[in-house]
Amino acid sequence: MAASATVVSVDEKIEKLRAEVAKLGQISENEKSGFISLVSRYLSGEAEQIEWSKIQTPTDEVVVPYDTLASPPEDLEETKKLLDKLVVLKLNGGLGTTMGCTGPKSVIEVRNGFTFLDLIVIQIESLNKKYGCSVPLLLMNSFNTHDDTQKIVEKYANSNIEIHTFNQSQYPRIVTEDFSPLPSKKSGKDGWYPPGHGDVFPSLNNSGKLDLLLTQGKEYVFVANSDNLGAIVDIKILNHLINNQNEYCMEVTPKTLADVKGGTLISYEGRVQLLEIAQVPDEHVNEFKSIEKFKIFNTNNLWVNLKAIKRLVEAEALRMEIIPNPKEVDGVKVLQLETAAGAAIRFFDKAIGINVPRSRFLPVKATSDLLLVQSDLYTLVDGFVTRNPARANPANPSIELGPEFKKVANFLARFKSIPSIVELDSLKVSGDVWFGSGITLKGKVTITAKPGVKLEIPDAAVLENKDVNGPEDL
Repeated sequence: MAASATVVSVDEKIEKLRAEVAKLGQISENEKSGFISLVSRYLSGEAEQIEWSKIQTPTDEVVVPYDTLASPPEDLEETKKLLDKLVVLKLNGGLGTTMGCTGPKSVIEVRNGFTFLDLIVIQIESLNKKYGCSVPLLLMNSFNTHDDTQKIVEKYANSNIEIHTFNQSQYPRIVTEDFSPLPSKKSGKDGWYPPGHGDVFPSLNNSGKLDLLLTQGKEYVFVANSDNLGAIVDIKILNHLINNQNEYCMEVTPKTLADVKGGTLISYEGRVQLLEIAQVPDEHVNEFKSIEKFKIFNTNNLWVNLKAIKRLVEAEALRMEIIPNPKEVDGVKVLQLETAAGAAIRFFDKAIGINVPRSRFLPVKATSDLLLVQSDLYTLVDGFVTRNPARANPANPSIELGPEFKKVANFLARFKSIPSIVELDSLKVSGDVWFGSGITLKGKVTITAKPGVKLEIPDAAVLENKDVNGPEDL
């Protein structure tokens, strides 16, 4: 008897939630039903555990090495035909709060006064100009970034690029204690959340943009995070997908010790699928993190067939793993349920991974990443950030900056100019440290200011394999 009692309570929870969500006027019927469906799946505990023994390492047919891809056509007209089937979509829902900025992260200045968004627009503009094609740009915003992005996009009104924006879903946070929607108790933005980038597929459909693109003859969408400077259109990949009719492609790249938590691709029961650290049984976590067994990780650069998205969204077949994300809002414990776009790979036909060079993964998540891309390690040409060939080491230097550098404004204030780091292996900075101009860092450098001491690195200093703990070490 007990079993049926719990089933009833799940149903009751859902019905109660459904009734309360129905009263929320801020969101559409599509959003309401998407939310209820997500919660129902979560409560029914449909998450199947991965059977560790069934995991297989994908073959080169499943995860294709980038250097085995055929060269794209050399004919400009043929290339134009390929590109005219493409749409670029950037995930633009994130705020720059971790770096101390208000507003969308994509408007942080990256280099030479250009923001992420400027660089994206310049890249697609130069592509459209070079080939005479018309690749449109789509920005998926969240309710957090929508208004600001609309204002920013106006400045590109005269560019030769069609820009569309649409919002991802807005779901109510759930109060953990009584499983009610937070907005029915508390007004304001805090009651809501965007449910992760797995929501890109239904939102593209619900916004009407998917149908519009299909009527324009578009076939593939290239989806990437707006803060990944390496995620540029690759004609070689597009050509491969069209020729092989792959409905879905995830770009993966070799893991380094910095990426041990990143999701990886596996072959499982005859299909390719994404394995995230959250799905790994506790006793296998160390094995998952090792770079011996799982050698690649997901860059979140995804190429997806638009007709396939339409087919799967309409059939409600995209049932990606649910990521529960517990939070606290003004002392109230809440739950938000999210999904990831990469997890959709197992629902598409002829889905593959492509093992791409590391240069296609250059995310800027913190000011330490900003230091890399603003330095002489990179140059900027036509909106493309290109690595300096003078650096012999294929890996980037590892950089750790203390909390004094966390916010972009503080970071910029503490460097008169960005040091030369072409020959740097690692840099660790802690305390109240200030950098002059024209500094060169080489090898392993550690700079530690003692508490209460302001440590200034003089102009034109060259620090090579040095531990600096005070002015006397300079």
